[in-house]
Amino acid sequence: MHILDPARVRALGSGALLLDVRTPAEFESAHLPGSVNVPLDTLPSALASIEAQAAGRPVVLVCRSGARARQAQRLVPGAVLEGGVQAWESDGGSLVRGKQTWSLERQVRFAAGALVFAAVLASLAWPPALVVAAFVGAGLVFAGVTDTCLMGRGLARLPWNR
Repeated sequence: MHILDPARVRALGSGALLLDVRTPAEFESAHLPGSVNVPLDTLPSALASIEAQAAGRPVVLVCRSGARARQAQRLVPGAVLEGGVQAWESDGGSLVRGKQTWSLERQVRFAAGALVFAAVLASLAWPPALVVAAFVGAGLVFAGVTDTCLMGRGLARLPWNR
């Protein structure tokens, strides 16, 4: 039981612990009914609590698209909701909606784009500023290869994502 499509997760019903590993702001924005929020960066310190909440039930890890849930799977034994909240909603699943915020992925795209744009503009007056654009590009390549994003981890710690 490593990856489950939305229909199989719905079939589990309340027989599974739905563990949402997104930031609290993303969770507040929209989450699966009955899911519990434990952000990815707090998982190591929450393992005992998660085990108690699961109480022998299977654990289904949830995030926006599946990437963070796969990272969480290294720490928490459980299945990943294939395609995350996006796939759940596309498949007709209902969501509990609250205050709308930008997803962490959208924040990363905005921050990376703004940094590159600012660096290119600054390089018109001071050419060494292109190093910033190169650094951001290298970070995006690293994120793609390793499926981890240091910028995303940093943004997740900002107050509006808590």
